[in-house]
Amino acid sequence: MALSERLNQYQPYALTILRIVVGLLFIEHGTQKLFGFPAGGHFDGPLPTLMLVQGILEAFGGLAIALGLFTRPIAFILCGNMAVAYFMAHMPQNFFPVNNQGDAAILYCFVFLFLFFAGPGPLAIDKK
Repeated sequence: MALSERLNQYQPYALTILRIVVGLLFIEHGTQKLFGFPAGGHFDGPLPTLMLVQGILEAFGGLAIALGLFTRPIAFILCGNMAVAYFMAHMPQNFFPVNNQGDAAILYCFVFLFLFFAGPGPLAIDKK
């Protein structure tokens, strides 16, 4: 059996791992905005409305993605959310993502787009 054939049998589980890790990382962005945890958040005091909405989307959307709950619709919403975040917050600073610190927003956008098309993988609440 060729290496690619052997690896193909693990593809669904790799998709599950990708979904869980991305969801957990995304939760951190939301909890940092909402609760200042982990430390290093951008705001002291009350959040502007847009940042509050962003924090809620990141925390609860990340949790849904990690659990594999409503994966496709949530991934679609988060993909669009990250595209808007990039063009509103990062692009105006500089054209190049490495200079405007928008690499993560672009990467999340395309991972969520992939999850929208690929689905959650076998180990997800959606599969129950």
